Amino acid sequence: MAIKTHRPTSPGKRHRTDLVGEEITKKKPEKSLTASLKKHAGRSHGKITVRRRGGGAKRRYRIIDFKRDKRGILAKVTAVEYDPNRSANIALLTYTDGEKRYILAPKGLKIGDEICAGEGVEKKIGNAMPLKKMPIGAAIHNIELTAGKGGQLVRGAGNSATLMSREGGSAQIRLPSGEIRLVKENCYATLGQVGRQEHSLIKLGKAGRSRHLRKRPKVRGTAMPAGEHPHGGGEGRTGPGRPSKTYKGKPAHGKKTRKKKKYSNKYIVQRRR
Repeated sequence: MAIKTHRPTSPGKRHRTDLVGEEITKKKPEKSLTASLKKHAGRSHGKITVRRRGGGAKRRYRIIDFKRDKRGILAKVTAVEYDPNRSANIALLTYTDGEKRYILAPKGLKIGDEICAGEGVEKKIGNAMPLKKMPIGAAIHNIELTAGKGGQLVRGAGNSATLMSREGGSAQIRLPSGEIRLVKENCYATLGQVGRQEHSLIKLGKAGRSRHLRKRPKVRGTAMPAGEHPHGGGEGRTGPGRPSKTYKGKPAHGKKTRKKKKYSNKYIVQRRR
């Protein structure tokens, strides 16, 4: 997928880049596989809990088959579509029994390809199988953490994990962040790298495109009045004059703010840092 630049006919187009979208073969989604998507604008019970979200273009949610639980039945790739809800493209599968489902489109998957999910399937791109059946060193994505729950890891555009080894009923997987963690052998994953790897090279070019993605402006603390932020106030431009703080007065850098997850930590072999 190539990167497209624009003629600088306006300040917004001067630095804007887009993906050409050669892979996309269908513009409108499959109606039966969409659902309404309500916007919450970062609010819980009317109060803002996540700042700098709101607005955005209207969109419908595409129902993705992360579980790949239709086992042993061949499916044909009939279309590759754009999904406004994620960075990766999605592929429309039509099974031999007539059912249709969406999956994440891996790199190299083409219209007309036949893929399948199950324990005894062929080891090729797009096929889903348990980690115990995958070749060591394979690039994988859409990895389950709990068998039957559906893929939770490695779902973003251009990402892939590496299956490093298997021992004692668990598999060691190197994630895109560099973290190495254990996952049970009976958890399913899909072979291949997630497509649309040039997604990270896109330049929005103007603030309006950020607003379409429901991202609201971010105001610096030093630009605020003294009563609104610990960094605010003062005559002219001034620095914080103290260790950086959040708007609630808590340390902004260096202090860990997340709770330890006991369940997750024991499966991490090597941290990303």
